[in-house]
This record gives sequence, C-alpha cells and structure tokens, in this order.
Amino acid sequence: MPRKAMNTLGELERAVMDEVWRAAEEGRAPVPVREVHDSLAASRTLAYTTVMTVMGRLAEAGLLTQERGGRAYRYSPAGSREELTASTMLDQLHGMGTDDRRSAMLHFLGDASPDEIADLKAALAEVEARHHSRTGTKAP
Repeated sequence: MPRKAMNTLGELERAVMDEVWRAAEEGRAPVPVREVHDSLAASRTLAYTTVMTVMGRLAEAGLLTQERGGRAYRYSPAGSREELTASTMLDQLHGMGTDDRRSAMLHFLGDASPDEIADLKAALAEVEARHHSRTGTKAP
C-alpha cells in the first residue's frame, strides 16, 4: 500500500497522479514521463526534468510503479485514486484512540449531505454482507 498520503501531495504531484490515473483508465499505462510532461505543459510552463523528478519521487513513495522502457522509465499507478484516498483515511483513523476516532467520524459525518450519508449506508451494508459471506454468519 502507498506510503505517502493523498492529503500530503502537492499540487504538481496531484496533477501528475491525475495524468497517470487517466492513462491507466484509458489503457495507456505504463506511461512515459514525456507523455505526462506534454499533457501538463499544455496548461503551464513546466520543465521535463521537473516532471521526471516528481514521478521518481512518487515511485519512491509507493504511489507509482516504475519500469524501464528503453532508456526511459514508464510509470503506472500503484493503486486507484479510491484506494489511495481510503488508505489516507484509514491511516488517519488508525493513529487515534477509540474515543478520538469516533469523535472524528462524527465530525466528518456531521458535514455530510443526505446523499453522502445514503452512499455511506449503502457502502456499510455492502461491507457487512461481504463480511458475513466470508465468515458464514447471517447478516442482522
């Protein structure tokens, strides 16, 4: 699982990750640095070596996988955007005591919209059903 949390990524790191995720979604991963640079440079002034350095650091952080493609490296995401977000959330919750964790979840949910709460309820029901099917117990 990635070592660097989504909430610690800088703006350029997020933009690079977005480009690599997009390439993966479109079936173009692994993607070379040149392709990511060209896409990002269309809307900002950015040196190729800057993108190369950022992608190397994201690979070191466990967010991208790196493979040699001729003289250059090609990159793929180590996980989906959803997996990285979930990992970040879990890392934050696991670092807290039970009371603090519950309080943090209540604050988070206190700002949730009715649609977000409905999504959360559906997700919890799905997780409970999976858990019960693995353990052979009946759902409540």
